[in-house]
Amino acid sequence: MPPILQEKPAEKENLHPRNLHRGSYNFGQLVKASPELRKFVSLNKYQQETIDFTNADAVKVLNRALLKAYYNINHWDIPEGFLCPPIPGRADYIHYLADLLAESNGGVFPPGKQVKILDIGIGANCIYPLLGLRSYGWHFVGSDIDPAAIQSANAIISSNKNTVGKIEARLQPKSADIFNGIIKPGEFFDATICNPPFHASLKEAQAGTLTKWRNLGKEQKKDMLNFGGQKAELWTAGGETAFINRMIEQSAQIPDSCFWFTTLVSKKDSLEAIYRTLHWFKAVDVKTISMSQGQKVSRIVAWTFLDEAKQQDWKAKRWVAAKD
Repeated sequence: MPPILQEKPAEKENLHPRNLHRGSYNFGQLVKASPELRKFVSLNKYQQETIDFTNADAVKVLNRALLKAYYNINHWDIPEGFLCPPIPGRADYIHYLADLLAESNGGVFPPGKQVKILDIGIGANCIYPLLGLRSYGWHFVGSDIDPAAIQSANAIISSNKNTVGKIEARLQPKSADIFNGIIKPGEFFDATICNPPFHASLKEAQAGTLTKWRNLGKEQKKDMLNFGGQKAELWTAGGETAFINRMIEQSAQIPDSCFWFTTLVSKKDSLEAIYRTLHWFKAVDVKTISMSQGQKVSRIVAWTFLDEAKQQDWKAKRWVAAKD
């Protein structure tokens, strides 16, 4: 099969250098890994192979093929109506988090199997734990307030032998809590990750979807959200700023339970309020990591309450000792 040319030569060059999806999708390879994808592949006006990214079934099958071809995840599915995430962007978060941990460890990645990550909002798709485990060997705990999402994530975990015992999904019993009820006494995490609901209402989420559909050159179908998504996955009162500020406040109550707390921040306008909250709760160090995919720009905000002495103690006990 001849090389597939990109519609825009620099389309994915701004993804992380270790991201496996920087180039165009190799649909020949993907169809070989997952033959069910074949029926969704067609030629665009540039005579390049692609799928209809407004077709939820096509996107789901593409994800299934990517996970099988690149991450050795042979069984993956989500219930209808749940968020079907774009894998290249999700992988970027994982790679930048790995860089953050390495930066905190003298430029060396901490031993994978000793690194434990908390995914706040694992969702039905379980995507961040799958990518983090298969890329770096990290172990994960994922939380969610939706029992159906936890059930789906557990089904994915149990159906893949290489994830059993390495990823755990826990139900958050109280929607107002983020860490309480999830982190067990004496339990420590090297980092937390979160892709918060960034819309403030259903109306705002639908408006954002309309823009995405227009950018794809499609007419939006009635009441349809791009890539699906339940309420808790897409919007919350006050939007991402309110959610992240609540996360910061609650993280300050468990300052020694985690090395780096992190979250995605979709809107640049959210940053000022987030930085003020971090200053108010006396975060020792705050980092902002820019990410982009095509014209979409986002960032990771990371903070820690560990001073230099506590950071050194953490590394000695959890990373250096584990390596020895």
